[in-house]
Amino acid sequence: MENVAKNEISPLYRWWVLLFVSLLTYGSYFAYDSIGAISTMLMKALHITHQDIGLMYSLYSWPNIVMVFFGGLLIDKIGTRKASMIFSTLIVIGATLVATAINFKLMLLGRFIFGIGSESLVVAQSAILAKWFKGRELAMAFGIALTISRLGTLITFNTEAKIANYFNSWKMALWAAAFFCLLSFLSNVVYVILDKKAEKAGILTTSIGEGEAVDKIVLSDVKKLNAPFWYITLLCVTFYSAIFPFTAFSSDFFHEKWNFTLSTSGTLTSIIIFFSMCLAPFLGRLVDKVGKRATMMMIGSLMMIPCHLLMGISYIHPAIPMAILGLSFSLVPAAMWPSVPLIVEEKIVGTAFGLMTMVQNIGLALFPLVIGKLRDVTHDYTAGMIVFSFLGLFGLFFAIMLKRSDRKFKCGLENPGLK
Repeated sequence: MENVAKNEISPLYRWWVLLFVSLLTYGSYFAYDSIGAISTMLMKALHITHQDIGLMYSLYSWPNIVMVFFGGLLIDKIGTRKASMIFSTLIVIGATLVATAINFKLMLLGRFIFGIGSESLVVAQSAILAKWFKGRELAMAFGIALTISRLGTLITFNTEAKIANYFNSWKMALWAAAFFCLLSFLSNVVYVILDKKAEKAGILTTSIGEGEAVDKIVLSDVKKLNAPFWYITLLCVTFYSAIFPFTAFSSDFFHEKWNFTLSTSGTLTSIIIFFSMCLAPFLGRLVDKVGKRATMMMIGSLMMIPCHLLMGISYIHPAIPMAILGLSFSLVPAAMWPSVPLIVEEKIVGTAFGLMTMVQNIGLALFPLVIGKLRDVTHDYTAGMIVFSFLGLFGLFFAIMLKRSDRKFKCGLENPGLK
């Protein structure tokens, strides 16, 4: 690491921070979809249904309908360092419990604890990026963080089934997930050291600090959130509800409808992650240079609709619509998350990210159960894919409303650069 002088910071030092902050969520992304990657094995070994697999994803999200909001408030109260360490610890505990569980109920408990820490850590990560990069390549920093985090998802879909087959044990696959969560915990420790060093040098002037900006948690801060924030939040919940619950079942979907092997199905699922990983940093840089954030969210939401419909009602090879979904999954988040600091006051950025993620988790808690139930009742995924298509349609509507409200409130979402 480079020496940090008073009131100055080298670009290289900031990129070291970005690397370790991006790695904060690598393990949780890996562990989140480890269930979907080996879902067929789990159903056979534990004698559970598709709805039970959906329950494992929903239990991850249920606590976050409330907890991420208070997690955001906690970040604004005690700062990103202490809060992120709390959340990382919960992730390791939850992932370890899933791997060591002797029955399905204990696995559900592990997913519950894992979820409490995981989504709140995403909120903390967003607040950290706003703290370090607002006014300097913020969208690109978000894009790089998303790329590294989603690398965890990409690898889990391409390795978890292989790990389980190699060791002839699905538990070994879950232990791999717990191991990567531990590595992310260690990355958090490095971030804390770097952040403390920068604060001591007096170079972090943003009010998204370590608890000094506010004296108490203030729920009335929610009243300060305007219409653009609520439209972008509704877009967030509809968009992600059409992505993550889909990937939870996609390996089984491809295996069932096209008779692909589990390994091939996992590779196909990872296409969406691969495209978003490769494109996210470049699209983030593009957002920083040209703006057009609301427009990009509209285009990304529109692209999603035919992809789900084609896979649901036709036998077109899924690689093509999955690649287009990957582009959609790059466009919307690259524009959406960096837009939040432009919309809300700096001192409530943590609260805003927490509330946004809280609403997002309502969808992530509901739709895995809905899709799993539809699959068990109809015996295929056609109805579920139609549901995902309608979510894309609603996302497009909210993106259009966001663009209209941006003109009224003059947030500058379409403008190049940062305000």
